[in-house]
Amino acid sequence: MYMYLISLIMFLVGNMIFVSKHKHLLIVLLSLEFIVLSIFFLMQIYLMMINFNLYMLMIFLVFSVCEGALGLSILVSMIRTHGNDYFQSFNLI
Repeated sequence: MYMYLISLIMFLVGNMIFVSKHKHLLIVLLSLEFIVLSIFFLMQIYLMMINFNLYMLMIFLVFSVCEGALGLSILVSMIRTHGNDYFQSFNLI
């Protein structure tokens, strides 16, 4: 029961960091990875509780790794084009 509470707290903290204003793209990407990690823990606890095989967890891990690689590639391309990862220096219009 405590693991559900820990996963929920991790999810809420990750969402609070994601929603609050930050200057750097790296902090936003790290908060997204923290949210994915909390969802992974929650899925693992749930699937082990109902005695289900953990293949779905492996598929979730594959998609989360792809999401992380995509975020890092966007971060690297933004740093190469703009020189930093500040949100205020981007002109998104």
